Amino acid sequence: MNWTAIIIVAIVIGLPVLLTFGIPFVAILAGCGVGAISEWRKGIDRKARKASRQEAEIVQEMFRRLEQMDSRIETLETLLIEREREGAEI
Repeated sequence: MNWTAIIIVAIVIGLPVLLTFGIPFVAILAGCGVGAISEWRKGIDRKARKASRQEAEIVQEMFRRLEQMDSRIETLETLLIEREREGAEI
């Protein structure tokens, strides 16, 4: 057999088959990969937004509690000042 003839026939027949079926197959696989990565990143973004929302709620709760504590401290200071004015010992 003549190997050169076999190689030429394989190229002549194989190249159109590869171009016809191979490139669209690779394009479909690439599209699926891009779609999968996009969905994966959306999931991460959702988790980050949820964590950020939870952190904001925690900070708001801490601020509210600090305001309550500030109000209580002011009340205690007022009571102490009034006692000192009256001459009572603490």
